[in-house]
Amino acid sequence: MLRQDVTWPESFRYQTNSEWEPAAFFSESLCNSTSFDLMLGFFSSAAINVLACGFATFLHSGGRMRMIVNDMLSHEDAAAISLAGGTERLPYFNLGSLAGLVSTLGHRDRHFFECLAWLIRHGRIEIRVVRMAGGRGIPHTKCGVFDDGCNVVAFDGSVNFSLSGLLLNKESLSISCDWNGAADRARIKDIRQKFESAFAGEDADMEILDPRGLTAHILRQTEPKGIAGLLRDEADLIDRELDGMISPALRRELEKVRARVHAAIADGGNDAEEGSGGAETGDAGETAAVSDGDAVSDAVPHFPYPSGPRPYQQEAFERWKGNGQRGFFAMATGTGKTITSLNCLLEIYRRNGYYKCLILVPSTALVDQWADECRKFGFGNVVKIYSLAADWKDRVSAIETMERMAAGGGADPDYVLISTYRSFASRGVYGRLTRLPRRKVLLIADEAHNIGADSIRRLLPGIPYGRRIGLSATPYRQYDAAGNRHLGEFFGFGDGNYTFSYEMREAIANGVLCRYRYYPHLVSLNDTEYADYIALTARLARYLGRNGADFKNDSALTALLIQRKRIVHKAVAKQQVFREILEEHYRRHGSLKYTLVYVPEGSADDTDAYLTSDDIEEDTESLHLIDRYTSIVREIDRKVTVAQFTAESRDRRALLEGFASGEIDVLTSMKCLDEGVDVPRSQLAVFCASTGNPRQFVQRRGRILRTHPDKTHAVIHDLIVAPMLRKDTDSFSVERNLLMSELRRVKDFSSLAENPTATLDELLPVLNHYNLTLYDE
Repeated sequence: MLRQDVTWPESFRYQTNSEWEPAAFFSESLCNSTSFDLMLGFFSSAAINVLACGFATFLHSGGRMRMIVNDMLSHEDAAAISLAGGTERLPYFNLGSLAGLVSTLGHRDRHFFECLAWLIRHGRIEIRVVRMAGGRGIPHTKCGVFDDGCNVVAFDGSVNFSLSGLLLNKESLSISCDWNGAADRARIKDIRQKFESAFAGEDADMEILDPRGLTAHILRQTEPKGIAGLLRDEADLIDRELDGMISPALRRELEKVRARVHAAIADGGNDAEEGSGGAETGDAGETAAVSDGDAVSDAVPHFPYPSGPRPYQQEAFERWKGNGQRGFFAMATGTGKTITSLNCLLEIYRRNGYYKCLILVPSTALVDQWADECRKFGFGNVVKIYSLAADWKDRVSAIETMERMAAGGGADPDYVLISTYRSFASRGVYGRLTRLPRRKVLLIADEAHNIGADSIRRLLPGIPYGRRIGLSATPYRQYDAAGNRHLGEFFGFGDGNYTFSYEMREAIANGVLCRYRYYPHLVSLNDTEYADYIALTARLARYLGRNGADFKNDSALTALLIQRKRIVHKAVAKQQVFREILEEHYRRHGSLKYTLVYVPEGSADDTDAYLTSDDIEEDTESLHLIDRYTSIVREIDRKVTVAQFTAESRDRRALLEGFASGEIDVLTSMKCLDEGVDVPRSQLAVFCASTGNPRQFVQRRGRILRTHPDKTHAVIHDLIVAPMLRKDTDSFSVERNLLMSELRRVKDFSSLAENPTATLDELLPVLNHYNLTLYDE
C-alpha cells in the first residue's frame, strides 16, 4: 500500500543524485499500486529503463495503466537510432523509428516492452498519442497519478523522462499524497483534471493521434509472456542491478522492490501457464470463493477454436443483440450453450474493450467447468463463489475498487464472477454481486429453469443487469405457470418463443451430437412391491376423485406420489435386468469402458413430473442403492474399474478426468451428472431410475450424445416399470394417466434413435393393455 509500505522523504521531494532518487520513487510506487496514469512526454528508452523495475509486480497486483505520450522521440534516442541504422534524421516516432528504438534496447529495457505488451494484450492499458495543435511545439508535461484503491499519490515536476532528465541532470520531482492535507489533495485534483482533459481530447492545445500503429508494433516486437515469466525476468533484472555500482539510497529501495517481486513469485504469479491451482472441496451450500491460480489469463480474449463459432452460435449472438442484449437460448444438451454465451461476452469485449460477467450455475462442478471454459476464451480475473474458502470477498472488493476508479474516469476492469444459485441467493453474496455497473455486466444464467424456483424468483426484481442470457435445454417448468411467466419476463421472451433455439433433432442431423441406439426394458414388480403399489394407486384414485389434481400444491397428494415413486425406484428386478445388460455388453465387447449408470435415488429431481425440486426429502434406503448398483458392476469382472460420482465425491474433477482417459471404466451417479457436466467420452448409458420428468431425461440423454473423435455412436438402455393393473378398477385410469407421463420420455428417446422399432417391440404388451400408443399426448 502506498501509505503504509513506501518510505517517503520528509520533504516529499525527489532529486537526481541524492538520497531520494526519482527512479526509486517509480519502482516503489509501481510495486504498491493497482492503477497508474502517466503523462510521459517523450517515449524514451530512459523512461523504459527506469520503469522496468517493479512493472511486473504492478501487473501481478492487477494493475491497470493509462499513458499519454507525445509523437516525438527524445534527442538521445533519435541519435542512437541514427547511429544504429544510418538514418540521418528521425524527429518523429513513426513505426520505423520505434522499431529502431526497440533494436537499441538491452535485456533490461525489453522487460518494460514485454510488460507493456502484456497490458495491451489484456486490454489493461489505454494509450493516447498526442501532438500540439497546429504542429508548433511539443507536449512536454510530465506528471502522473498512482492509486492503490485506498490512497492516491500524484507527481509533477521538472524531471524529463529522458536519459539526462532521470539520471544525469540535477532535477526534482514533487509528490502530493492525499493523506497530507487539503493542499495536497487540491494538487492531486489539479493533476488529475489536467490528465483527464488531455486523455479525453478536451485540451484545445493538443490533438490526439491514432495509437493503433504503436500498440500493434509493440505486440509484434515482443514474444508473449505470462506474469510468472515476467516476474522471474524482473527478479533477475533487480539482482543484476544490485550487483552493479549504484548509490546506497537506490540500493535500499531496490532491496524492498526485490522482496515484493519474490513474494509475488512465491504466490504463484497468478499465471495459468504455470499449472498452479487445485481442486476445491467443501459444502456447496456454504458461501466462499476459490482462487484457482488462473485469476489472470495471459491470452487476449479470443474464440477458442480456429474455425470460429458455428453458424448457429453466431446466429444466437445476432438474435440476442437484436433483442436488446436480452434473451434465452433453448439449446439441446451438448450443442455448446456455454460456448455460445461466452461468444456473446467476447463480442462485447471486441466492441467495448472490456468484459464484465456474472455467471450463475446450479452446482459446484459447473463452477469449475465454466472457469475452464473462460480460460479457453482467454478471459481472466475469474472469481469462483462457492464452498468454504473465504478469499472471494477480498477479490470482489478489489473489483469494486477498480469500478469506483473507472467511474471517476479510470479504465474499465475485466472480470468474470461464477456463483452457484444457492450461494448467490444468500444475503451477503446477493448484496455484493448486484451492485456492479448495471449497464455493463452480462448476466449468464446456466440451467436457467432454476431461476423459476421460488428461492431465486423472489430475487429477480433486485437484479439490475440489463444484459442477460438464459441457457437451458429444458426451459419449460411443468406445472409452474408462474415460474414460466417470470422466466419469460426476465429474459425477454414469451409463450415459448425463445430468442434462439436449437433442437436435438437438428443437432444430431448436423453432426453436432452423435447418433444413438435406444433399448427400453420392461421391469416387473415382485409380489410384495406389486401389492403395495396397487394399494397406493387405489388411494391415489380415491383422493383424486374427491380433490381434483393440483399436483403442485397439494401436500397429501405429493406424499402419495412419493411413496409410489419409491416402490418404482427400488424395484428389486431392476438390479437383475441391469446385471444382464452389462453382462451382455461385456460378452460382446470385452469391456465396459465409457459407461454411465444413472442409479435410482429418492431426491428431488428424479421424481414424477408432478413433483417439484423441493418436494422430496432424501430417503436413506434409496441412497444406499448406489452402493448396490456399483457392486453389481464390480461383480461383472474384477478388472472393471468403477467409481461413484455423487455430491459427496471429494474430487469430482479427477473422477471425470479418469473416466475420460479410460482409467475408470464405469461411473455410477444419481443426479450429479444431470446438469451441465461434460462427459463426452461416454458411449454406453444405463438409466435405472424411472422418471417422467422431461428435464431429467433430456439432460441425461444429452450427456451421452456429446461427440468425441473416437466415438461413432452411443447406446442407451432404459429400465421402465409399468405394472399392468386390472381394467375393472378405479386405479386403472389413474395408472394409465401416470404411465403416459413416463411414455413421453420413451417416445422422445425412440423418435430420434437409429432403431425406433425396438421400442415398439418391447412395449407392445403394455401399450395394448392400456390402449395407448407412443403418439398419445
